[in-house]
Amino acid sequence: MSDCNYVGNYVGLELELFAAVRKWKTYWSRQIRPFIHGDVIEVGAGIGSNTPFLDPIGGEPGGDHRWVCLEPDPLLLAQLTKTLKETTSRQYETLCGTLQTVDGSQRFDTIIYIDVLEHIANDREELNIAADRLRPGGRIIVLAPAHQWLFSPFDAAIGHFRRYNRSMLRSISPAGLMIEKLIYLDSAGLTASAANLLFFRQSMPTKAQLSFWDHWIVPASQVMDKLLLHSVGKSIVAIWRKN
Repeated sequence: MSDCNYVGNYVGLELELFAAVRKWKTYWSRQIRPFIHGDVIEVGAGIGSNTPFLDPIGGEPGGDHRWVCLEPDPLLLAQLTKTLKETTSRQYETLCGTLQTVDGSQRFDTIIYIDVLEHIANDREELNIAADRLRPGGRIIVLAPAHQWLFSPFDAAIGHFRRYNRSMLRSISPAGLMIEKLIYLDSAGLTASAANLLFFRQSMPTKAQLSFWDHWIVPASQVMDKLLLHSVGKSIVAIWRKN
């Protein structure tokens, strides 16, 4: 069963802009892909621009496991379905709704939130629901914006309730799950975000700004993040495993 009567805190203004940031998507997906296995549900899959980066077989045909792309907004879902059919050979399932509206008897091995958890008012409840839908040994994977002090007009414009740090994510860890990975990404980008907050206060970046970030700042972050042991960054990755 699915539910497309969506009323939420997300308008999707940034999805088309960020669809082209391939270096960034390649970078964070490399941190996540080794932990993806089995039957997957991608919560808030948007327009489908992240899915081929996440999928260990890259959208090519094959694999015996399900990959469900879940999206509560019917307009985004239509674009998501069209994009995946036109750009990949794998048979992804697309479903309208939220994790709460998915048949409660279904269980998954990996539940993924890519820039989604910050849009959900009750994030603790959401992770508890996700934990309940996991099989033993399954994982919850989250990529989210980091540091509440960086909360900007951009965050407000695209419906963020919050940004996260390590202690915030530890505090909402579901019972029975252990944290396998908790790291920051994009240390160089943190400086750019701080500059926007202090001086520009833009509600939306331009295509030129995103292109500069993706082509120059992200590669710098890949070097700096290793040197800094992923202790600093404007994004955060959290991975939990069910006992």
